[in-house]
Amino acid sequence: MTKNTCLLLLALVAGGSTLFAQQKPKAGDVSKFASTITATELQQHLFTVAGPEMEGRNTPSRGLEKAAVYIADHFKSLGLAPVGANGYQMPYMLYTDSLTSTHLEINGKKLEEGKDFTMSMSNYSFAMNVGEMVFAGYGISDSTHNDYDGLNVLGKVVLVLSGTPTPPAGAGRRMGFINKQAIAAQHGAAAVIQVQANLSPSFRAMGGNRPYLDLYKKSLAPNMCTIRGEVGTQLTGLSLEALTEAAKSGKIGQTYPVRLSMGMEKTTSQIPTANVVGFMEGGDLKDEVLVITAHYDHVGITGNDIYYGADDDGSGTVGVLEIAQAFAEAKKAGKGPRRSILFMTVSGEEKGLWGSAYYASNPIFPLEKTVCDLNIDMIGRVGSEYQKSPDSANYVYIIGDDKLSSALRPISETANNTYTKMKLDYKYNDPSDPNRFYYRSDHYNFAEKGVPIIFYFNGTHADYHKPTDTPDKINYPLLAKRAQLVFYTAWEIANRDAAIPRDQNKP
Repeated sequence: MTKNTCLLLLALVAGGSTLFAQQKPKAGDVSKFASTITATELQQHLFTVAGPEMEGRNTPSRGLEKAAVYIADHFKSLGLAPVGANGYQMPYMLYTDSLTSTHLEINGKKLEEGKDFTMSMSNYSFAMNVGEMVFAGYGISDSTHNDYDGLNVLGKVVLVLSGTPTPPAGAGRRMGFINKQAIAAQHGAAAVIQVQANLSPSFRAMGGNRPYLDLYKKSLAPNMCTIRGEVGTQLTGLSLEALTEAAKSGKIGQTYPVRLSMGMEKTTSQIPTANVVGFMEGGDLKDEVLVITAHYDHVGITGNDIYYGADDDGSGTVGVLEIAQAFAEAKKAGKGPRRSILFMTVSGEEKGLWGSAYYASNPIFPLEKTVCDLNIDMIGRVGSEYQKSPDSANYVYIIGDDKLSSALRPISETANNTYTKMKLDYKYNDPSDPNRFYYRSDHYNFAEKGVPIIFYFNGTHADYHKPTDTPDKINYPLLAKRAQLVFYTAWEIANRDAAIPRDQNKP
């Protein structure tokens, strides 16, 4: 064998290993694959995902399950890999409570549940007998008003009035009974009884039959009960008007002797629901994972009205479907991403970011190897603030891109300046934004764990959370453009040499 022959064979062997390896994507490839994200296909998907047969996609519901099957079938058709033993679904459990019995007895007199009192579902059944209780006014404790100042209610039952003395603008949360329960918990109370002028016969078992995510609480809340005004008089000997005057004048802290027996028994049932996941394994950096999310649930049916949730968040859901297809086309052409990508539509966002919270606590892939979450929640409409703007068909709100990584905003802006050329509006990224959108979608559960995020959003509009949020009102060319921006940004994150750093912690 001659020297030249040996050199030729070595070259062929080296060349063969390159030929059979995955080719590194080139910058020029990206536009070709982004163009597969089309208004027509987005519309086809959304008229199904937000169609009447999906019944508003409440969590949990039959309609949500139908939507999950549709999304999983699409992921499968693209050649995305199932993850774990449950294929394309990541199941998790919800819990719901049902009352079996309640009782409230004052000085030996049994009261009627639903007429005289309602017992709120706490996270445990209970029975208690006490000989006194403390009047704590309106049960408020914040920077402007403190009914607990100087009171020792540790282990005691507190009696509070509903509402606030003079409700200021924006006081709704402070007036809520659940909030007063939390305040009582901070001061160590064992139970809270709230006096309300009237009780509707239908106002029974607050919190009953409402699913919740976490069966295991970090702490036990005080037991809760609401009574009508006349029962408050039986407890204190004072009329509701007299109690109200005492609360307003600061004459609180009185201890009232009473033989009080109260309790509640409940049963807890499990209800399964699921996130939908499709996985694309990367190339030379496959151990690092980019996550692209949207929530596929909405709020279901009320009366005869279906809440279709076309924009919220059918638009984000179908955006994920089309972005996944664009990456699948790239991989088919030998231009697959260097990093792995998890495409995930989550459930339960409307109830409290349940699905993403479950994933963040039970990640399929380690969060320390999760380079970023790109979350899409409402990108199909023109928000109220842009209705008359010259940028109405060429903008998107960007939230959170600068909070945890110095690299994300430059990547996002370069992708936009190079390809989509939209107005990137950072209004809601302001830490003082009263809407607090940064905390109100699924990216937050990743950000809370230190994973850099971007949240894409079009703003609210007249049909937000109404039955009129229907797929015929979506601006599909704008939806396609926004989804393409997410794709371009994802392409850079998935293919750059260095993972984006976690080097910031901004408010």
